[in-house]
Amino acid sequence: MPKMKTHKGAAKRFRLTKQGKLMRMKAGGSHLRRKKNSSVISDFRHAVPSEVKANIKLVKAIAGKAAKR
Repeated sequence: MPKMKTHKGAAKRFRLTKQGKLMRMKAGGSHLRRKKNSSVISDFRHAVPSEVKANIKLVKAIAGKAAKR
């Protein structure tokens, strides 16, 4: 059976921490920024952990070693 290829879209969007948490960026950070206050815009700059267990399992499977960077 051939090796499973890395899903490049998932590899660019997610990363795994050493503890195994799946980190992602929040959506909507570059859209309609004039209406958002500075604290909300600041929150978009930082990655947040994904809490859904199914997402973690799926991304680990499709992103492969690229997500482990």
